[in-house]
Amino acid sequence: MNSKTEALLRERGALLSGHFQLASGRHADTYIEKFRILQWPDLTESLCREIAEHFAEQADAVAGPTTGGIILAYETARHMKLPSLIAEKREDEKGREFRRGFEVNPEDRILVVDDVLTTGGSIREVIDAVRERGAIVAGVGVLVDRSGGRTDFGVPLFACMTVDVASWPPEECTLCARGVPLTIT
Repeated sequence: MNSKTEALLRERGALLSGHFQLASGRHADTYIEKFRILQWPDLTESLCREIAEHFAEQADAVAGPTTGGIILAYETARHMKLPSLIAEKREDEKGREFRRGFEVNPEDRILVVDDVLTTGGSIREVIDAVRERGAIVAGVGVLVDRSGGRTDFGVPLFACMTVDVASWPPEECTLCARGVPLTIT
């Protein structure tokens, strides 16, 4: 874990310790609240600059999924002096697509960015939308990789911070057994 980034996220209330029920239903002792990162323009700017510097001159545009990814795509693209694209949910909710006149041309190199990587579902949908247009995925940049570096997209992955968050099914949760109060995220 990048100790400087960790300290900043803790200081700003985005990296929390305790007992949390995740969206998946599993329990964990660590939680990253992405919107507490995005509420701080200086923190968001700094982390997006790290992503932009890592992928310097490797992309023609930056794309992110709705909602948090919009901010990150914009800020990363601003640093790279590139267009920012939004991949929205399809009307049938099966994957993502580029609408509203966003141009993604065959052979364009697209950097995909997102906030917190857990399972990679949103990122995979953006990757699929890029490839549907015949473009090339230049890489993936995230603020926090909470998969501990285990997620593979088949392209270079950069995370400003990597953390391995252990989680358990509720019936196996030692925090529940010890009576630690549960926070539902």
